[in-house]
Amino acid sequence: MKKLFTLIVLVAATCFAMPASAQLKFGVKGGLNITDMSLSSDVFETSNRTGFFIGPTVKFTLPIVGLGIDASALYDQRESELTNADNEVTKIKQQAINIPINLRYDIGLGSLAAVYLAAGPQFGFNVGDKNQTLFDDVADWKLNSSNFSVNVGAGVMLLSHLQVGANYNIVCGKTGKITYLDGVGSAFRGRSNSWQISMAYYF
Repeated sequence: MKKLFTLIVLVAATCFAMPASAQLKFGVKGGLNITDMSLSSDVFETSNRTGFFIGPTVKFTLPIVGLGIDASALYDQRESELTNADNEVTKIKQQAINIPINLRYDIGLGSLAAVYLAAGPQFGFNVGDKNQTLFDDVADWKLNSSNFSVNVGAGVMLLSHLQVGANYNIVCGKTGKITYLDGVGSAFRGRSNSWQISMAYYF
């Protein structure tokens, strides 16, 4: 909670540091996650599942040069399926509050539309069940309390209000650890990157 408060203060300070000519807009953002789960071992096979994210967003833009910053506070849910050597299938879930802060560059195409490129860090705080039992007590999935990742994406802004975009979220480090109770307690690191398709409306 202390880290989250510090991050909010930094974002707020950035807002006040922007020039008076900057355009400030608030909105709502939501979309779909397609989880790209990977493990440090091939003991399990992984398959992607669709999740979602939603929350408030804010955008600052310098009108002449097209540079800006956008930041959001998103409830984010991701899921993936694991299949073991006996072809048993189980599902793991991650629920988090993610705070992406992206530097963006908007390329105007007239008053009706603009294309943008964006990239930046994302700070995640897991809020769901951090310890999950898999395959009827033969494996455990333990999530980290927090994650750091990087977003890279692009999209289009329509009529200065509606934004449609796509990006890839790359986790830096492990998302969590699977301990397989095979008599020796084998542990496998997991990483849940995600393809994301989003839509935002700015008021």
